Amino acid sequence: MNQAINKQVLLARRPQGAPRNDDFRMVDAPMPLAGEGELLLRNLYLSLDPYMRGRMNDARGSYAPPYALNAPPGGGTVARVLTSYHDGFAEGDLVVVPDGGWQSFVVSDGTGLRHLMPDMSEPSQALGILGMTGFTAWWGLTKIGRPQAGDTLVVSAAAGAVGSVVGQIGRLLGCRVVGIAGGADKCRHVAQDLGFDACVDYRAHDFAGQLAQETNAAIDIYFENVGGAVRDAVWPLLNNDARVPVCGLVSGYNGAIAGERVGIHEFLTTLIVKRIRLEGFLNADHLEEFPTFERQVRGWLDDRQLLVSETIVEGLDKAPAAFIGLLEGNYTGKLIVKLPE
Repeated sequence: MNQAINKQVLLARRPQGAPRNDDFRMVDAPMPLAGEGELLLRNLYLSLDPYMRGRMNDARGSYAPPYALNAPPGGGTVARVLTSYHDGFAEGDLVVVPDGGWQSFVVSDGTGLRHLMPDMSEPSQALGILGMTGFTAWWGLTKIGRPQAGDTLVVSAAAGAVGSVVGQIGRLLGCRVVGIAGGADKCRHVAQDLGFDACVDYRAHDFAGQLAQETNAAIDIYFENVGGAVRDAVWPLLNNDARVPVCGLVSGYNGAIAGERVGIHEFLTTLIVKRIRLEGFLNADHLEEFPTFERQVRGWLDDRQLLVSETIVEGLDKAPAAFIGLLEGNYTGKLIVKLPE
């Protein structure tokens, strides 16, 4: 093998507020070696996701441990098997690695790896619409949102990785889908390309009024990705017996939440009076449902009923800036870093 080093992006320090480029450091590390029962994997695609910001803090008691300093942050990858001392995998196999991380190579004992079909034309989709991103959208909407034909579904961060899939699935299941996104270009993408019935720009001065008009002030399902002022505008418009899958609260990932107005008493009072089902979830708790999700979404993709929305950035060295841009809302669809093979 000609490549003798493992390029890595390390978490150099814990970000204070919004991450900065100097919170990360690029290094050339020694090539890892696979032992008995292990695999040496070369990462080809790296998933970048908002949840990573929380794991960069030194916060305990969360659903996942914080990332270690001076080590690559975790993150799902698509990788190729270079060396195998494991009966379940052969050299050349393509696999999804749950935590392959911000690096060129990783050693695995095979735990949690998922084989990909060797002829899969777009392996990056295994991190997006056919991976944990798509599964998050599908499970949260179908199991907590329980959509029925004719329901009004509102999706925050509608141009993002999860939101773009939630809205499209909602349309296929007969909902009227209203997206919320930042800026005219994103709203145009959501409505024209992704096929939502409407999209409202949360930066507009009359955002709350536009949202009430587009939803007829009657929302049956609100897929929560954002929180903050966006949630405030949605909350008074929820119908009795509305369902609210809580996937993320990206407005607060860097610290202070701007513009939030609804207090906890008002929030909980509405929850009671309108009998709202509010439920947080983690996709890792429901992996037994992944095969069902994959069959259904593959069918929709094969029938060209779903649009794949992704942004691919070339080069591991671009990962820090891309991650910073993700939290600033600079991308549409699933954000993926492509590594050289």
